[in-house]
Amino acid sequence: MTYSIVARDPNTGELGVAVQSHWFAAGGTVPWAEAGVGAVATQAFLEMSYGPRGLDLLREGATAQEALDRLIAGDTDQNVRQVGIVDAHGNVATHTGDRTIPAAGHSAGEAFTCQANMMWQDTVWDAMAAAYTGTEGDLAHRLLAALDAAEGERGDIRGRQAAGILIVGPERLEEPWRGVRMHLHADDHPTPNAELRRLVDVHRAYEHLERSEELELEHDEIGVQREREAALAAGPDLLEVKYWAAIGLATEGKYDEALALMASVDEAGPGWRELLQRLVDGKLMDIPPEAAARLLGDAPG
Repeated sequence: MTYSIVARDPNTGELGVAVQSHWFAAGGTVPWAEAGVGAVATQAFLEMSYGPRGLDLLREGATAQEALDRLIAGDTDQNVRQVGIVDAHGNVATHTGDRTIPAAGHSAGEAFTCQANMMWQDTVWDAMAAAYTGTEGDLAHRLLAALDAAEGERGDIRGRQAAGILIVGPERLEEPWRGVRMHLHADDHPTPNAELRRLVDVHRAYEHLERSEELELEHDEIGVQREREAALAAGPDLLEVKYWAAIGLATEGKYDEALALMASVDEAGPGWRELLQRLVDGKLMDIPPEAAARLLGDAPG
């Protein structure tokens, strides 16, 4: 009842899973990943424990195949399970039980595997593999291409409802939650793949915005401008992005640009201006008085 892909990016070492299903919130149950450890997709007659248990085995030193073998060895219902695993070294393993609802199958390649069940036709997993290997760009972009390719082959026989993507970094961390680069899902949507792609674009806009703030602390003016412009380009209609970009511009004395952005934010309601006043009153941000006055409308433009 699902199609998914697990992969390791050979250029960055990032690990990721992407999934679509006609099952509510599948993006929160199918994908599992841990930075520097591996990624797992567990589906069909879903046994959720395959996710955390698979990662435990990988963390302990098992390869993808060894982890898969141990998972299914103790499962009396392995013939209705489907799972894909990639480890931190790019080894992959996949299993499609012989009683998984057809059309069902998988296609593995270098550092990735695609798997699907309950599909209209048996071309889905090969189409996903071809799209993933034939698409350029970062890991998220390639994973999304694989999902779109599955849908191009008619996808799930029941239609579509939910999609998700989980990407983690290449380095194992003592606090693994800090290794999550992206974790997004559309839980109940008529076109979940399209919605997931939109959410990825929003995520990228916020990444650029946060990076601009980091560079501001490093006094890298050129980097700040580059990342701020990238944030606005990726999310031109995102109020948060415009709001914080306006504050940054005003702090730099670029009042005309700042006021133009703030004017469009103000149209969304008075809460944004009130937030700025509270930031100033509480001394929660280092905003120069003139910049704050301009944005609050207390000084001539």
